[in-house]
Amino acid sequence: MKKLIFNKFIVADPEVCHGKPTFKGTRVMIWQVLAMLASGESIEGILDGYPSLSREHIAAALQYATRVTEGEKFIPFEHEVVSG
Repeated sequence: MKKLIFNKFIVADPEVCHGKPTFKGTRVMIWQVLAMLASGESIEGILDGYPSLSREHIAAALQYATRVTEGEKFIPFEHEVVSG
């Protein structure tokens, strides 16, 4: 498996966290933030606990989860995409 870049903030690198999707440049896995949100943790609480993250990171995680659960075939980019 090679490193996959899903968007500006989310990557899956076989050398980091066994290839699970993480926030780029961190060892924070996407599922961790999603689980915290699902359990009622506030965005502010997550940002306090993970100072390397921003609101944009959390929004990217929610967008990623939405696309995956919509059944959309999520094809990662081979290069980083910078939007808007």
